[in-house]
Amino acid sequence: MFRDHPIAENDALDPVSFILNVIWLVAGGAIAAFGWFFASIIMIVSIVGIPFARAAFDIGVYTLWPFGVRSIARDRLYGEDIGTGAFGFLGNIVWFFLAGLWLAIWHVVVAVGCAITIIGLPFAWAHLKLASFALWPIGRAVVRHDIRRR
Repeated sequence: MFRDHPIAENDALDPVSFILNVIWLVAGGAIAAFGWFFASIIMIVSIVGIPFARAAFDIGVYTLWPFGVRSIARDRLYGEDIGTGAFGFLGNIVWFFLAGLWLAIWHVVVAVGCAITIIGLPFAWAHLKLASFALWPIGRAVVRHDIRRR
């Protein structure tokens, strides 16, 4: 059954978020998101990585357009599913040690580099949001910052 995605409820972003997202895309966000989408495809093809492919895809979506959105627990939107229960918890533990910790460290390092200048502060904040999402992505969803359900 198809579920409406909460980002599609209102397509309009505030102008500041829109401008920051465009700058983010030009400054490397599009390439980073493409890398996540490619990693997701590789995970699906490898068959062993199928449980982690959705997490990689969700991180790619978040990396593509990080301003004006946030991540929340998916069960708050849709109720409990396989990724929000015990299997999701186990998947997150595996993800944390194989990829999440290293990705989060990388995002924090890049955030520190961005925070050196005042202009880079919003991008540092985006990298910190991505670091927290990369640590524990299974069972989470990317939604507009003003979406609140359940």
